[in-house]
Amino acid sequence: MTKSLPVLLLIASLHVHHSSLAGEPELGRQLHDKHCMNCHQPAIYTRENRIIHSFKELSERVKQCELSNELTWFDEEIDSVVEYLNSTYYRFEK
Repeated sequence: MTKSLPVLLLIASLHVHHSSLAGEPELGRQLHDKHCMNCHQPAIYTRENRIIHSFKELSERVKQCELSNELTWFDEEIDSVVEYLNSTYYRFEK
């Protein structure tokens, strides 16, 4: 049992790390509603002439907005906002 404990801990930590990479849409929604709604109403995401055309562009745009507004979000928070926007409005392939 003691030999398998480090392996189990490693697997558990990898699972937690992997799930944090995906972003949490609910956290993303909360951050978006608090920090982004001043400039971005939902219509900007559903308009016909979108300027975002891929998951990569969406991620880069969220990072740019985060930096421009000096929000000092962690990468996980940025990923969560990207995941929220993608699952709610864009539906890009990752």
